[in-house]
Amino acid sequence: MTGLATLSPDHLPLLVTGATGVAGYNARFHFLARYPGQIVCLRPIQTAEFVGDDVRGIDSEDEAGLERLFREFGFRTVLNATGNCALKACEQNAAMARRINTSSAAIVARLAVKYAARLVHVSSDLVFSGTLGRPYREDDPTDPVTVYGKSMVEGEAAIRELCPSGAVLRISLPMGPSFNGHAGAIDWIQSRFRASRPATLYYDEVRSATYCDDLNAVFEHFLATRDAGTYHLAGPRGVTLYQIGQVVNRVGGYPAELLHGKLRHEAGPMPPRAGDCRMAGAKLRAVLGCEAFRPWPVGDELVPADRAWHFDRPAGEANGPTRLRERLYRYPE
Repeated sequence: MTGLATLSPDHLPLLVTGATGVAGYNARFHFLARYPGQIVCLRPIQTAEFVGDDVRGIDSEDEAGLERLFREFGFRTVLNATGNCALKACEQNAAMARRINTSSAAIVARLAVKYAARLVHVSSDLVFSGTLGRPYREDDPTDPVTVYGKSMVEGEAAIRELCPSGAVLRISLPMGPSFNGHAGAIDWIQSRFRASRPATLYYDEVRSATYCDDLNAVFEHFLATRDAGTYHLAGPRGVTLYQIGQVVNRVGGYPAELLHGKLRHEAGPMPPRAGDCRMAGAKLRAVLGCEAFRPWPVGDELVPADRAWHFDRPAGEANGPTRLRERLYRYPE
């Protein structure tokens, strides 16, 4: 993305936490390609299969271990993408959710201040209920319906209190590959279809999906500047979870009958479902001087026109894993 700030030698080395999540995982490759040898990425201790010269296994609540890392590397910038967004798991274990989504944010904020590192913290659109009736602005009150959302609100508050010079970036659904092949919107849906299992998604849960390529450029801009406060990183096209399922189903070449849809009120009580959580991006555009996000999916021909759209397979449309990777994981240049 042209016109956005980039890191200089004074901004390095960079610490990326939460490298096993979709946003952190894709940010890792972006920064490793641009600044080899200057990036350290964190994974949970239990994710031993996630390896690399840049990877360190430290749990998010291990403040002493994180501080040893700060002393060893002298980080100048920190992208804090740590978080557990598994809605049902967070509902069933609120202590775990607050440990990973709230306490870890406070730990990173304290260390960033102590070691004079620039902090950029990644939060979520699910700090909102989706009942406002219009895209959310940064100054709208938070009103999450899930334990996950509540723990993210508390994490944001910790950043603002302990590191007021930092930036809080609320993201929606980051569209890109995942480390384990079944996290994130695209890979979870694919994992169901690949196993010939149905995926049930909602007609009335709306998100501001973004390509990870665009997210990475905005992350880098905030790491390289001193812009503080809360910003919404939102794609210009709102999509429902069911529409995302339609796109993955058709572009991936999976059987159309595997996708099921329902309204949120038809779902069970666990976990609670948010509604229209689209976010407005005017504040971000004003700071950047440009529109940072391109619509997902790319191409009007891939925007579902109705609930049966994915049953239509036009002749000559070369659907399958290759096309999915080229059109849904990355924005084709």
